[in-house]
Amino acid sequence: MKTSIASLILAALALSSLTACSTQEDLTYVNKQQVSDVIGVTQAHLNASYWQKTQDLQSVMLQQSEISHFNQQLFDHNRYVVDPLATADQFTQQQIVDLINKISAVPKSKRFYADGTLLEQKHFDGYLANANIEQVKETYKTKWGLAVERSVLRTFPTYDRVFNSGMDTDLDRFQESGIFPGEAVAIIHESADQQWLLVRSYNYLAWVPKKAIAVGSKEEITRFMKTEDFIVVTGDKVFTNYVPNNSNISQLQLDMGVKLPVVNADELAGELHGQNPVASHVVKLPTRNDQGQLVFSLALIAKSQDVHIGYLPFTKANIINQAFKFLGERYGWGHDYNARDCTGFVGEIYKTFGILMPRNSGWQGTSDYGLNVHFSKQATHQEKLTALSQLQVGDLIYIPGHVAMFLGYEQGKPYIIHDVKGMSYFDDNNEYYRGTLNGVSVTPLLPLHTSKNTSYVDKIYNIKRISID
Repeated sequence: MKTSIASLILAALALSSLTACSTQEDLTYVNKQQVSDVIGVTQAHLNASYWQKTQDLQSVMLQQSEISHFNQQLFDHNRYVVDPLATADQFTQQQIVDLINKISAVPKSKRFYADGTLLEQKHFDGYLANANIEQVKETYKTKWGLAVERSVLRTFPTYDRVFNSGMDTDLDRFQESGIFPGEAVAIIHESADQQWLLVRSYNYLAWVPKKAIAVGSKEEITRFMKTEDFIVVTGDKVFTNYVPNNSNISQLQLDMGVKLPVVNADELAGELHGQNPVASHVVKLPTRNDQGQLVFSLALIAKSQDVHIGYLPFTKANIINQAFKFLGERYGWGHDYNARDCTGFVGEIYKTFGILMPRNSGWQGTSDYGLNVHFSKQATHQEKLTALSQLQVGDLIYIPGHVAMFLGYEQGKPYIIHDVKGMSYFDDNNEYYRGTLNGVSVTPLLPLHTSKNTSYVDKIYNIKRISID
């Protein structure tokens, strides 16, 4: 899916005269209705309908057959996205040791516990001992599993939280990502305390709590994953119906993008778990028995919950709607805090269309899938402004360590929605202001800064549109 961008840049340059791009004009955000210290944002901007009023956003951009092709191309050509069920059936001892050392590498930078204690080599030796390298067999037959609950993916097999020297306790440096019910994994190794598994999901390799994974056969997991009759969670979070005598399936949290097979309610004898299923979706949930083995259980999701039969049509209107369902959710580094970060935000939205992505912003931004406008370090500010004048809803804007999604233009100025921690800009008095967002927020793009001397625009290295050749 590698696409030449020369023609895109030339087209953008040719059209640059259509959009005013002077620095002074673009950075002026004077509005008496501004609702907070978030520059250029009014209450109107915080409604999805505001961004859907000026253009036709209902056209389907990719059909499901094209999305399937897109994902397959990722599996075939992008090293950051894999089909976990295509993982090798067995590993050598050295291969497993290499994988453990890859994810559980001792960081070069200093790490601290919340009380300020510096982690020393003895602390890392303890974590590495639990990684169980000494007990790796000469050959290991891969096991297969399904996630039965939302859980964490960790650098080491531990819940211990550690931080860098800045001691921002929102940013646990052992927190890598999250995993969600119904996601398949290849199980590669087990920790010494038998409480953690080293797994490969579709876009990450890390340690997951053993209790979150049910072990099953590759064949039954493949059938589960490839079902043609399914629902997709389209709300930020939905929950299965309450079941008083089965905690495994009662009020289970399902985040946006979770996909579950559906069962015809007519096949039931008028009730399930003491409730008539007529007003609910009947779904097949992966659960875990006392031996850790996979057992499929039927559960109900009320039809009032925000789910969709099959994937959502991939339209700009739906991109906006899905993004705004997260508006105001607190930022969660690596899916911490029962939330998500900038790439989790983007990834969950696109999963509702069936589109998969790499986990980290750098992996996304440097990969060549989709249509890309890459900028070299020598790119001028004006070249970037020109490209920013040609955006479409859903385009992804990458700066080091962050990704934002384009929403639309307000008086010719680009606005974005993103899951972001900090906020900096120069105010009307040309004073540098530093505040916090720490959640999913709508902001103008142009005035934002990463530091006093560097703007977001200065740092943009890629703009990506999800498309195929």
